[in-house]
Amino acid sequence: MDSDRRLLQAERPPGAGAGDGRGDTSESDGHFSAAVTAVTAAFGDPTRREIYLFVRSNPGTTASEVAARFSLHPNVARHHLERLATGGYVEITMERAAGNGAGRPSKRFRAVGNDPTLDLFTRRGDLLVLLLQEALQLLGPAAAEGMAERVGEEYGRTLARQMSPGEGQRSLRTAMHAIADTLTAHGFAAHAEDQGASTAVVADNCPFGNAASQYPVLCAVDRGMVKGLLAGLCGDDGSGVVPVVLSSSRARGDDACAAVV
Repeated sequence: MDSDRRLLQAERPPGAGAGDGRGDTSESDGHFSAAVTAVTAAFGDPTRREIYLFVRSNPGTTASEVAARFSLHPNVARHHLERLATGGYVEITMERAAGNGAGRPSKRFRAVGNDPTLDLFTRRGDLLVLLLQEALQLLGPAAAEGMAERVGEEYGRTLARQMSPGEGQRSLRTAMHAIADTLTAHGFAAHAEDQGASTAVVADNCPFGNAASQYPVLCAVDRGMVKGLLAGLCGDDGSGVVPVVLSSSRARGDDACAAVV
């Protein structure tokens, strides 16, 4: 992880850091912690790292081909590939084999980008956050929150389609655990907590940093992402509405950010 920390430090302006009076050290450490969590979740398993490298070198490979290459049971190979897809490091498409126009299409896997660690950090989109702040001021709180939730929900549905093309519905518990992994890969350092009949997704970090404290309406983005991901992974009733409640938000003075159904 030393290279990850050097990459983060390279993003800081000269002289920034502990003791410079700018107060950005904890925020940078929070981003670094979220990055480590995401990369570890996706690549902490040595076999999964080798599978990622194999997929990157063989775009369009199948789970059966991965299983044969690494002497794994097909279900184990699919598990590793789906964890990589959940983190946004691998994309899934449904395709038939070349020259075979008949039969069911199979899942094919391709690596997204060339450097998962670098891609993770560039997702911060600092310039986009600045633009969003200006837009929020112009729109006003109510309209801005509605827009933020709609954008998050559509993005969540897009992610779900990439994760599970052509699959049937997942159980709520399975979907919420996949959603936690997906939010972690986007800088939220999230985890799922089973709470009896329901499951909550709790985010321990906010990729928007101080912007969320200034504009709490940004919390609607991850609420929308959870709604969109749930709709895509579990399906909805046709109305496009999934009942998700944002039970708490640090930006609004609570101890944690959590979404429960």
